[in-house]
Amino acid sequence: MPQVMEFKLPDLGEGLTEAEIVRWLVAVGDVVAIDQPVVEVETAKAMVEVPCPYGGVVTARFGEEGEELPVGAPLITVAVGAESAPAGAAEPVEAGAEKGSADAPRPLIGYGSDHSRPARRRRVRPVTAAVSAPAPAPAAPVVAAGPVPVISPLVRKLARDNGVDLRSLRGSGPEGLILRADVEAVLRAPAPAPVAGPVPVAAQGERIPLKGLRGAVAEKLSRSRREIPEATCWVDADATELMAARAAMNAVDGPKISVLALLARICTAALAKYPELNSTVDLAANEIVRLPSVHLGFAAQTERGLMVPVVRDAHTRSPESLAAEFARLTELARAGKLAPSDLTGGTFTLNNYGVFGVDGSTPIINHPEAAMLGVGRIIPKPWVHRGELAVRQVVQLSLTFDHRVCDGGAAGGFLRYVADCVENPAVLLRSL
Repeated sequence: MPQVMEFKLPDLGEGLTEAEIVRWLVAVGDVVAIDQPVVEVETAKAMVEVPCPYGGVVTARFGEEGEELPVGAPLITVAVGAESAPAGAAEPVEAGAEKGSADAPRPLIGYGSDHSRPARRRRVRPVTAAVSAPAPAPAAPVVAAGPVPVISPLVRKLARDNGVDLRSLRGSGPEGLILRADVEAVLRAPAPAPVAGPVPVAAQGERIPLKGLRGAVAEKLSRSRREIPEATCWVDADATELMAARAAMNAVDGPKISVLALLARICTAALAKYPELNSTVDLAANEIVRLPSVHLGFAAQTERGLMVPVVRDAHTRSPESLAAEFARLTELARAGKLAPSDLTGGTFTLNNYGVFGVDGSTPIINHPEAAMLGVGRIIPKPWVHRGELAVRQVVQLSLTFDHRVCDGGAAGGFLRYVADCVENPAVLLRSL
């Protein structure tokens, strides 16, 4: 008899506790190989294809596309040992129960340890090959007290798009759970007859759940504001010479260098002179920890929202290497293929909000870092150059810093050094 092995949503690392099912890659009855991806999920940090450590026949799937599952919840069950065995032909066995079996679970590369965690907020319902009959329409709609009993984001979206108030429904699922069939039954019901006189209509705004990437960003920014006493200083700089140097570098054969790459190289040189800004605060030990390497985060706007990929060991890279790594990570971010490790571990962030056509900003520090440099648009402006009024390429630079790690003198010195390198790139060459 084949053994039915249960594969649970693994710990995807970096403290993530849940993931949303984006797309199933297998169906019930499919034959899967060991380490074959079976589902694509979206965490608060990235899109991830999850491979299954068992080979055999898929006997059940748990969760619908669009549903959020906690780490440790069942994903699929696989009948191991008989690829042609029909689904449901064996009793489920806990993962890892047969340690001597060749098909026993293997550690998955990139996953954390297999710790079972209690489910949060959501109840997981199995999805099998069997098709259940549609639920009947609610007999007498009532207003639900407390949280609305809805699991699936798809049900919420269906109701929101069609103006259905979920609080007026009585769910036909277990413990009053509102199912998609309940919402569809309301939509199929005939509209009520018009009544005489004016009818008050309650205005409802759109509600967008703070979950996934949006929720992670909200939590991180809120934590930054709660914990970090930040201050901001800024300066205008004449970037004409920097733009001319970039044009000269790109005029020769070889990889093209972006403005962001040049600014990143300037930042790493400035951090070498002012290492207090490449640090973090250990609240438990009540210590400032100066970090030996610069792992440079940069803000990238994507369809999923704002993401901050991290360039590892940026202080060891040339402008050409930085430009290539920025391009690679940006492409992965926009495709939703960044790994969680690509979005963590930064020590300093460079934020080029000038791409949005704005001049200045007061950035919020990317917790637990100690500083962020913001760069506005580079545009022609009147500027006094060599004692005469001229039109020059001007940029505003803003530095937000953690006032616990340094005082204004160090922050101002860092920003002035960056501005000097922008105005006269030879300053950077002298410091190398």
